Amino acid sequence: MRADPAAYRPPSKYPPTSLRDRWVIKLESKPKLLIVEDEPLIRRCLAEAFEEAGYAILESSTGEDAIAELEEADFAAVVTDIRLGAGINGWAVARSARQQHPQMAVVYMTGDSAGDWANEGVPTSVLLHKPFAMADIIAAVCSLLKPVDLLSR
Repeated sequence: MRADPAAYRPPSKYPPTSLRDRWVIKLESKPKLLIVEDEPLIRRCLAEAFEEAGYAILESSTGEDAIAELEEADFAAVVTDIRLGAGINGWAVARSARQQHPQMAVVYMTGDSAGDWANEGVPTSVLLHKPFAMADIIAAVCSLLKPVDLLSR
């Protein structure tokens, strides 16, 4: 019985032979996403939705913890609430993320701080008003991640 040549995928130690092969090889590792939300139930719901969408998730409940995590790992995107209780807010988390990784995708979530986005938000970010559908926030992250970003991870 002969193997189907179309089903053959070169081992990852060989250079990819086409764009499709590059996607297959690189997407075997999940893009890493940092979720920063002080409300445990919202944070868990976001994490579950993004895990189902194929992301590797790290959760943080404070701005300080989020900034520490950003220094330790290479994330494709950060999804952050703006008001994180006392301490560092989501605006500062996103600025720190972009200082370390200028191309990082940033999505803000807020119930009441949208008016400050023009002055406080990082360029090419997305802001969603709470409440929102999980599909909307996943689409927001996907829209900011370019194929090149995924290929480089």
